[in-house]
Amino acid sequence: MTDTALANVLDELAALEDPKVRAVNEKHGDDHGVNLTKLRAVAKRLKTQHDLARDLWTTGDPAARLLALLICRPKAFERAELDAMIREPISPKAHDWLVNYVVKKSPYAEELRRTWFADPDPVVASAGWALTTERVTKSPDDLDLPGLLDTIESDMKDAPARLQWAMNHCLAQIGIDHPDLRARALQIGERLEVLKDYPTPPGCTSPYAPAWITEIVRRQEAVS
Repeated sequence: MTDTALANVLDELAALEDPKVRAVNEKHGDDHGVNLTKLRAVAKRLKTQHDLARDLWTTGDPAARLLALLICRPKAFERAELDAMIREPISPKAHDWLVNYVVKKSPYAEELRRTWFADPDPVVASAGWALTTERVTKSPDDLDLPGLLDTIESDMKDAPARLQWAMNHCLAQIGIDHPDLRARALQIGERLEVLKDYPTPPGCTSPYAPAWITEIVRRQEAVS
């Protein structure tokens, strides 16, 4: 990838910068001012370009990094690259996209899940929990689900925000996907009251685990 091609993309992203979008994003901890619909349109035009994606990520620019995650080839990253990327200071949006759009599709996903899950850095650990939540739903056979609930019950209340959110998602997913553990998941959520007062727009499901579990199970039963 030439320097000119990279510079052209960066110029295009700079032209898409919108102060109003940035102001909204900053309220959620994100540090870019590009409308995501427009960013996705750029990615659709560029298509998959892994070398360009690597160059965009290296710039450190928040919008460029989001674009990189949309045009990269997830399976082309080495394990060490992904581990280094998750440990860099990145926004919540970039963290979420890195885990969901890239790491989950990587051949190293399970190895990284095990490595990150107990990492002392809560941001890295939150990625491990996100990958664990994926397995709770899709391939739980060798997971210790009661053990996960034990850890959530003891640690979630005082966990840093991003890790707390990931643990709460795992709690909700266990309650949704595993009827035999649903009562305990509900009890843990009710006792800890994590995200109970989280502002939720009308028509959206609350992230408060008991409300989340109850609503999703209700919907599933309505269509079964």
